[in-house]
Amino acid sequence: MPARHRHVGYARVSDLKSHVVPPDMLLRDLLRLFNVISHHFVIAVDVAGRPVGTVTDGDIRRGILSGMTLEDPVSRCMVRNATIGRVGDEERLVDRLESLVFVPLVDRDGLLVDIMVKPEIETGIATALLMAGGMGTRLGELTRSVPKPLLHVGGKPIIEHIMLALEQAGIAKIIVSVHHLAEKIESFVESRVNRSRVEILRETKRLGTAGALGLIGGDLDGPILVLNADLVTSVNIPAMATFFTRHKHDATIGVAQHKVRIPFGVVRQDDHGLFDGVDEKPEISHFVTAGIYLLSPEFASLVPPNDPIDMPDLLNRGRAAGLKIGLFPIHEYWTDVGTPDALDAADNHMNEIKGK
Repeated sequence: MPARHRHVGYARVSDLKSHVVPPDMLLRDLLRLFNVISHHFVIAVDVAGRPVGTVTDGDIRRGILSGMTLEDPVSRCMVRNATIGRVGDEERLVDRLESLVFVPLVDRDGLLVDIMVKPEIETGIATALLMAGGMGTRLGELTRSVPKPLLHVGGKPIIEHIMLALEQAGIAKIIVSVHHLAEKIESFVESRVNRSRVEILRETKRLGTAGALGLIGGDLDGPILVLNADLVTSVNIPAMATFFTRHKHDATIGVAQHKVRIPFGVVRQDDHGLFDGVDEKPEISHFVTAGIYLLSPEFASLVPPNDPIDMPDLLNRGRAAGLKIGLFPIHEYWTDVGTPDALDAADNHMNEIKGK
């Protein structure tokens, strides 16, 4: 194997073997691997060690959008015509890293021996807006005197988990929009040790799930991440930012898969209304909004100041304006803490993680 060295324009993968997988590895197992390796991509190789394709986190998410499941093999979503370089041609390949994250390198026998990688860059997200003003009525007595973002899961308030994730993603400014029991959330924010700059935005009237954007939209010089403050999720924020940028979206909607089992036999009919079969208690899967949105300044500016609007209406407004809206499937843990049962499930999940 050639000596590992560094160049101004690229680096080398230090744990090469960890980034090599067989094409028949299940996507579920690949995602577990992504949790421990240094970069979120792998090279699929044949039994001889020759590259046959590459897979990134974005490739998996695009596969999910097209109907794949995590039980499918890597081969179903791998890029088979990926750029492959030859050892000794690194200087010529540096320019390719302007548009690529990595380039596998092979020897003269076509065997994978190294990987060039682009140095890590910032997510490009400078600002996040946390929507923490909801009433939490579905939780009944639990939110009568405590705002939902301050309910505890895994020993910490929900909003603390979210703010920690934003800070770890390198987001410099976090705006927390408050309304219901606003003073309690303000007190929490003021008492924590904030690594990011945190600002409180008081809604003097209820502005809906997107109306707070109208109070800050004119001050944005880059995309803004908007999140509901009642989510428990391990979504990869940098991966969402990369997805947004590479697909040239004006808005990217985080979506989760929601499955519903129909407790009856569903009758199918043909075009003439004649019986075509029965599907017994089928399970139907749909993408649902996950309360996570990445919006360009242009998209955020569609909300005038003090204009009450919910996020679905804003998204429809953007679509009518001809803006490009993409979907980002969340394959990580995600739940909307809207009911006591959901709160208990999220608490159990976070406690299990702490115990590992």
